[in-house]
Amino acid sequence: MPTRAEREPKVGDGEGGDDTTAIDAAAERVILDRFRGEDVRIVSEEVGVEGDGRWTVVVDPIDGSLNAKRGIPFFSVSIAVAEGDTMDDVVFGYVYDFGAREEWTATRGGGALLGGNRIVERPKDELEILSFEATTTAYVSENAGRFDGVAHRLRVMGSLAVTLCHLAAGRVDGVVSLKPARSVDIAAAQLLVREQGLAIDLPDAPPFGAAPLDLEGRSRVVAAGNEELCSRLATALTA
Repeated sequence: MPTRAEREPKVGDGEGGDDTTAIDAAAERVILDRFRGEDVRIVSEEVGVEGDGRWTVVVDPIDGSLNAKRGIPFFSVSIAVAEGDTMDDVVFGYVYDFGAREEWTATRGGGALLGGNRIVERPKDELEILSFEATTTAYVSENAGRFDGVAHRLRVMGSLAVTLCHLAAGRVDGVVSLKPARSVDIAAAQLLVREQGLAIDLPDAPPFGAAPLDLEGRSRVVAAGNEELCSRLATALTA
């Protein structure tokens, strides 16, 4: 789908609540075909929940769909594998950034990797760069002032999965999603964050580890290099 005219048309309504565009549907079809016949229960943004296998596989075929449709090279595929129904049950996370062509992986208890190499960089112990996600103009204008004096600079990237990976690698120092996130948005990348010993929270519906692996957005997300900074972000967001 080399042109926007091919990528952008709406072809349906996703079970996750967003429009399904041609590029979303095509990407999901390839991924689901790969899992056919496996012992899995699929939770995917477009088709919803399929199957009742032993392993729960949480899929966002394209995280950063608007970027993908417009040709902005910052979007990803996000796949998490879990042995149960909550965030704490995620045992493997995979995020591939199609713009930078970077492969991010994490295994529970086995650490976080970038391109097969262990991640060694960490966020700073200050919020020098804070990344916003879920950033309509209204969300940004309503919330940016809350972080004056909390974070020095803002970045708006357009893919929550990739942005959380960037936090895991110390490229940004904090992440805030301004609208409730679903498990398909964060299930894979959160494992990189947690395997790096960083902090992530759902301030509107704690605790984080008990969050169900489904398609409902229950809480906004905050994440940072340590619990203190994460708590500062949560306080600013919910005040």
